[in-house]
Amino acid sequence: MVQLERYLRPHWWYIFLTMAIKLLATGMELFIPDLMEVILDEKVPAGELSQIYLYGGAMLLCAAACLGGNILANRMSAVSSGRITRAIRHDLFWRLETLSARQMDRLTVPSAESRLTSDTYNINQLLARFQRIGVRAPILLVGGVIMTMRMDAPLALVLLCLLPIIAVVVYFVTKTSVPLYTRQQSVLDGVVRVVQENITGIRVIKALSKTEYEKERFHGVNEELAAVDQKAGIITAITNPTASLTLNLGLTLVVVVGAFRVHSGACLSGVVVAFLQYFTMILNAMLGITRIFVMWSKGEASAKRVAQVLAEPEDLTAFPPAETEGDPAHIEFRDVCFSYTGVGENISHLSFRLERGQTLGILGPTGSGKSTILALLLRQYDPDSGEILIDGRDIRTIPYEQLREKFGVAFQNDFITEGTVAGNIRFFRDLPEEALTRAAEDAQAMEFIREKESGMDSEVMVRGNNLSGGQKQRLLIARALAGDPEILILDDASSALDYATDARLRRCLREHYRDTTTLLVAQRVSALRHADQILVLSDGVVIGAGRHEELMRSCQEYRLIAQTQMGEGKEGA
Repeated sequence: MVQLERYLRPHWWYIFLTMAIKLLATGMELFIPDLMEVILDEKVPAGELSQIYLYGGAMLLCAAACLGGNILANRMSAVSSGRITRAIRHDLFWRLETLSARQMDRLTVPSAESRLTSDTYNINQLLARFQRIGVRAPILLVGGVIMTMRMDAPLALVLLCLLPIIAVVVYFVTKTSVPLYTRQQSVLDGVVRVVQENITGIRVIKALSKTEYEKERFHGVNEELAAVDQKAGIITAITNPTASLTLNLGLTLVVVVGAFRVHSGACLSGVVVAFLQYFTMILNAMLGITRIFVMWSKGEASAKRVAQVLAEPEDLTAFPPAETEGDPAHIEFRDVCFSYTGVGENISHLSFRLERGQTLGILGPTGSGKSTILALLLRQYDPDSGEILIDGRDIRTIPYEQLREKFGVAFQNDFITEGTVAGNIRFFRDLPEEALTRAAEDAQAMEFIREKESGMDSEVMVRGNNLSGGQKQRLLIARALAGDPEILILDDASSALDYATDARLRRCLREHYRDTTTLLVAQRVSALRHADQILVLSDGVVIGAGRHEELMRSCQEYRLIAQTQMGEGKEGA
């Protein structure tokens, strides 16, 4: 289970001490009925009042030791299980962070969230309850049987005849419930996905009057989850009533058989009273064991899901370094082909070169492959064929951290964290205040930052909910520029800016970032017309490449877009 051994190993001594305390406390509990039997059958008939007090005091000490030991052991089990779960959750989060985009596409974000939260919670509950009940219940069960056998073997046989019935029920429940809990967690992934989509798109849903549709959509996945949970609950619910019924029947038989044996003089009444106490302990022990098996079912199902992520192999491994070519381009794509699904190419035979400081504009309709080019350059995916080079070096030979340090990136729908304006631009990097101010100036963000009472220290809400769309984009562009990147990627990052602000931004990029190679995805021809090279894409294929003037002559699709947006090239214009 999730290779639990390596997570348990650093805490084995603490767990061992917890179980030792639990063992001692449970042993004290087992002696209480035995002492009571001595008092009833030996000391009371003999009228030995001092001995009655002595044995009664011993019972109180055993009860106090049992109570104190159980409380201490339960607290210790909570500490160790919390530490182990924290380590598992830490490794799981780290593995999720290092998964490639292709692996994350396969896993899905809702499933990752579910595994990181509910699945690790189930593992935590398994570890905690196993230390609490997993030691106490078997000892009470076995110890109770031994104590009853020592007192009166015929009465003990009544219990032993009933235990196999409960064992069969527990085995059936465990065998049946594990697949159901696995399915339950998978359905829960779907619920998380629907809720996540609703929360993210709440404004669009309300604007398009799709509230009732989304209610029905959520109702569907919620009903599916409820059905699976109900089925699993019905099966696991069999254990408690079955165990209670069986053992209570045994308790009744003990009273009946014990009455006959007392009447015949085969045993004393104190033995029967002690037997009733031991049977109560055994009953609770069996119920505890059934709860452990139910929790084991949930924990095992969750552990397998977590193990699947932890066992994911490294997808984007670094290749051995190769010699660079003479006088290489800063960025070069060589006959690159790529498909997300393996069915139909999203990028087909793409080739281009960019010298240091040049700007590449990428234009095309939705789904044409614009963002895919950027994802390949960032090595979120590896191409199916072809090469992508930076300074003549295949990006697959560049260490991951070293490759990412070259980029400054701003996406259209990037995320903004709760904090301050300065904190969002810095984004946990060791950058001086001067770099933040300069980046904000170049990104045209200082205009609205100065209007705020606290300036760069102004509070920003989660997702930037107290900022307009244009303010968010300028803040994101400032974040990309603050690290003085070698390569700047702007993926439709200025779509919410007005034409004047967009023009000032592009002028600052040309003047202040001459050595920065820029890849610019945009829907506006005006944002791309000054680029050193423009690619026009359609279904992953380059249908036009060159500067603005060249494309106006050679590419009909580009010319139509320019005419539609700016009226450029029209007769009489």
